Amino acid sequence: MSETAFAKINLALHVRKRREDGYHELETLFAFVEAGDVLTARASPRDEVRVTGEFAGGLDDPFDNLVAKALSVLPRADGLAILLEKNLPVAAGLGGGSADAGAVFRIVRDRYGLPPDWTTRATRLGADVPACVESRTCIGRGTGTDLEPLVDDSLGGILCLLVNPRVPLSTGPVFANWDGTDRGPLPSGTARDIALAGRNDLELPAISLCPAIAGVLSALAETKPLLHRMSGSGATCFALYESAEACEEASARIAAAHPGWWRMQGALRN
Repeated sequence: MSETAFAKINLALHVRKRREDGYHELETLFAFVEAGDVLTARASPRDEVRVTGEFAGGLDDPFDNLVAKALSVLPRADGLAILLEKNLPVAAGLGGGSADAGAVFRIVRDRYGLPPDWTTRATRLGADVPACVESRTCIGRGTGTDLEPLVDDSLGGILCLLVNPRVPLSTGPVFANWDGTDRGPLPSGTARDIALAGRNDLELPAISLCPAIAGVLSALAETKPLLHRMSGSGATCFALYESAEACEEASARIAAAHPGWWRMQGALRN
């Protein structure tokens, strides 16, 4: 059994307020790229997790990552041995761990079925995990776990280029650096409308902690994309293009100018 853990991006991310429980009230437009980590699973007497890939070193303890945690909350008749090919950078605003957990939920769903309370179990693992289980464009509210499907083809065929300066950036400090100003709700309309009219309220707080993000955004702007923005709490940024040729040209231009930066391309999933 093989499953891709699709990279999560926030086409827009509006932070509305700090909550008394320490979390933040959010409105976000989730989207997912047809690329990411790859999980290969086989039946086993007990659960096992092995990690390979470029960013395997970012997961120090294979028993404490979200793949292992997802397995631990999903009852099954037998175990699963999972090989995780870690292609997405860690602490990068792409929901990499959440995407991995979402892929585990899909593997278990297809082989055994999921328990009726699977959304509750997913939420306990992380705010992005419920969205990552389906990995489809949707609006997230609250802490990001209150999901509203958004089924339209307004972004169909859009190609996405992901770029990271290879600087890890933890979510907590970025949220703590937010200035507390409510700049308004998520726009309404199609996914394309929301993405183009939206914003990411964490961009400036993230740039203050990781100035390299500003350089990535500037480099992406020079490729003249339909849209470019930081994803999540950073440091990964994305750019959207109307054609595969434009995306390829942009990727090549970024690679030539900044060979040390990480890049990944893929179409947005509908």
